[in-house]
Amino acid sequence: MTNIIETKFGTLVNTSKIAAGSASSIKKSGAFYSFSIRISNDDIREYSFTDRSRALYMRRIMIGHLEEKIKKESKSI
Repeated sequence: MTNIIETKFGTLVNTSKIAAGSASSIKKSGAFYSFSIRISNDDIREYSFTDRSRALYMRRIMIGHLEEKIKKESKSI
């Protein structure tokens, strides 16, 4: 239940699902495996790796960081 927070509108949201929804799936483009993650409306970052396992690992790490960012921002409001 630590993933669920209350927004300023009073609704309960699951931060892990929000963070996972902000990341695209991994796609193979030539020799690279790439994904993008939406940090904010204007900030979309794209990451590319030569190995699929590295891309999967980094995607999971970035989703975790985004989840922590969402939790931190919700506490400050």
